[in-house]
Amino acid sequence: MSKIVAAEGRTVALYWDFENIHAGLCEEREPGSYARGDFRFKPQEPLVNVQAVVDLAASFGPISINRAYCNWQFFGRYRDTLLQNAVELVQLFPPGGTAKNGADIKLCLDATEDIGRFGHIGTVIIVGGDSDFMPVSQKIKAAGRTLVGVGTRKATNRHWARSCHEFRYYENLLEVREEPAAVPMPGMDLIRRALRLLAEKRGDAWVDEAEIWPMVKRLDPTFDFGDHGFATFSGMLKSLEAMIEVRTGENDQQVRLR
Repeated sequence: MSKIVAAEGRTVALYWDFENIHAGLCEEREPGSYARGDFRFKPQEPLVNVQAVVDLAASFGPISINRAYCNWQFFGRYRDTLLQNAVELVQLFPPGGTAKNGADIKLCLDATEDIGRFGHIGTVIIVGGDSDFMPVSQKIKAAGRTLVGVGTRKATNRHWARSCHEFRYYENLLEVREEPAAVPMPGMDLIRRALRLLAEKRGDAWVDEAEIWPMVKRLDPTFDFGDHGFATFSGMLKSLEAMIEVRTGENDQQVRLR
């Protein structure tokens, strides 16, 4: 379990080699399918759970950069989820019919430039499994920033994964979100997600109550406990005793999922 904690006041920069992770999921479903020209160069079925990755990024702090690199002409079916998560799209056309779009190169250049320009970036998250990211990992770590990688199990280069401070397999992120959203009270699923992410980051099921509300707002800036009839967030938590346990901690009330 992760015990990396983002420094106070520092932000998160999230970079996606989007076609890379999408292709990895295609290959897991049908080995060899994505490499076929007749398959790759046509509208793609949405496979990547964008929200799960954004939730992970939010667990490290406020997201200041959320940028995805791809030849988007074939990925229009991701439109709604990308818009909902405020992803900045960088269009990259491949220079030839069978050539790579160069997303990994552009991503590495931008990440290096961004950490040089913006001192508030404390954590860099790169979504993709290529060994091509190893040189930029050295630059990010030399700049004193925390590097987190995300990739699929079968398509991730093990040397790249080990070059990160922390690496998360995409499949494991889905396990955090597998609880059904069909719950009686609006907002319960959001609070459940926040508690799971905080517990995973701390390596402890018990979470300080003061950490929960900032995490909820990072996951959904529009969420307002007043809309659900509560005067305070603490009051809302108290109403969820069927879902959570509360105890007195050393410095604060602590909460965990039942």
